[in-house]
Parts: sequence; C-alpha cells; structure tokens
Amino acid sequence: MQARRFGHTGHLSTVAIFGAAAFWQVTQAQADATMQLVIDHGINHIDVAPSYGLAEERLGPWLARERNRFFVGCKTMERSQAGAAAELRRSLQRLRLDHVDLYQIHAITSMVELDAATRTGGALDAIRAAQEAGLTKYIGITSHGADSPAIFLEALRRFDFDSVLFPLNFVQVADPRYRENTDELLRQCQARDVGVMIIKAITKGPWGGRPQTHTTWYEPFDRMEDIQRAVNFALSFPVTGLCTAGDTTVLPLMLKACQNFTPQSAAEREALIHMAGQYEPLFAVEPASQ
Repeated sequence: MQARRFGHTGHLSTVAIFGAAAFWQVTQAQADATMQLVIDHGINHIDVAPSYGLAEERLGPWLARERNRFFVGCKTMERSQAGAAAELRRSLQRLRLDHVDLYQIHAITSMVELDAATRTGGALDAIRAAQEAGLTKYIGITSHGADSPAIFLEALRRFDFDSVLFPLNFVQVADPRYRENTDELLRQCQARDVGVMIIKAITKGPWGGRPQTHTTWYEPFDRMEDIQRAVNFALSFPVTGLCTAGDTTVLPLMLKACQNFTPQSAAEREALIHMAGQYEPLFAVEPASQ
C-alpha cells in the first residue's frame, strides 16, 4: 500500500489509517481478527480516542506487544487544561503505552470551542506540557462539521499544529463554500508542511429515516465500485491518508480500495462533484451572510 509523508513529523503513513472507532462495541475476539487484518495489509498508523467506546481497551493488548509497528494518534474532547491532562493519563493506561505519537484536540466544531481549547488554561496548554514531558511527540487538531476547514484556517494562525483531521468527500466538496475553504486549508497545510488526515471519505449521506445497516453514524457507500471511486477522489488531493470507516464490515473494502488507489484527474474529480446532487451532504453548510 502507498505511504505518504505525514507532514513535518516525517512519518511515512500508509494512505489507509486505521480508524479505531470501528471498535466502538466489539468483543476482544472481533478486535483481534480486525487487527490481524490491519497488520496483514501493512497499516502502520492508528487513530483512536477515548470517546470511541471500547476502542482503547481493545487496542491495548495489541499495542502492548506491537508498539513499534504503529504510529499512534489519540485525542481529547476535554477543553480545559486539567481535563485534557487527566484524559491523556487515562488513555495511556488503557492503551498500555507510555506515550502516543500524536495527541489531538478533538471535535472542534465552532470558534467558541476553538477559543476554549486554545486559551490560557485550555486543552492546548495540557498537550504542550505533555509534549515537554515526553507523553506525546506531536500536537494535532480534529473537526467534524461543516465549518471544519474555516476553523482550521484560524487554528493554524494561532498555533503551529503538526496535523489536522477533517471530512472530505465529493458530496461535501460540492458545496462551494466548503470547497473554497478546503482548497485554502490544503494550500496552507502544504505551505506549513502539516500532516492531513481525512475522515468521512466514503460517506453517502445521513441515515435519515433509512434503517441503519452499519455501525457508522452516517450512511457509508458499501459497494466496492462506489468505495473505490470515493477513495480515489479523496486521495487525489494533497493529503496524507484516510481514516477508515468505523465499521468492521466495511473495513476490508476500504483497505482494498486504498491498496488499489488510482489518482483521478481534475476532470474526473469535477465530474464526480457534478453528480453529487443525487446525494445529501452529511454536514449542511449555512449560506454566507450578506
């Protein structure tokens, strides 16, 4: 599988990054089978968070014996310095690690949250202290909403983050404002040599009233042809890799798609964006104020 440099960390991350949200509520036996699949595909980067149900506990036994195989990124949804510091200690205990490679301020969805996390006494202060103490090597930030790219442009003005993580798929990018901010964010990340992780790459849309057939909170594409197309689209941007969907049944298809990645031309991407109208974006982008 192709690997790409994860910004100025210098780590060569596989373009498929294992999203441990798939371990939200699985047995250890199920987790063991999935981790063997991950290893068999050569995946060398894991993304996990304490908010992902049982994920940290299920990963712990593997990381205790396979630590050198993986670049490990973890997260905190705490916004205060004390809360983030305590959460990192708990995560390290559950993951059976003495440090993580990347610790991220997680799920910043508004400027208000960004203010809370980056103010004096906020979560960023805790992560900077953890870096000085050797509990993390790098510092990142993640966001999940329609304003993600715009929020990150401001975040990068405030602090030299090592990585960002945000949604990118052809349905979401069809929104002109989201696309404009995404393009500018990716330009800034290239200029600053910031690692870029993508989530929701194979998102079809919100579940709406349809039966929920997968453990993802959004409806994913689940046919190989559609997944391959969506993966090709996202990886054709200047990004490091895609966090795999939080569903163990979709995981093998997404790993296969990442293995078989074929770059799309600008024209092919535009054609895909043009057909996005048949789907509903996961995140609604509010019209710009006049």
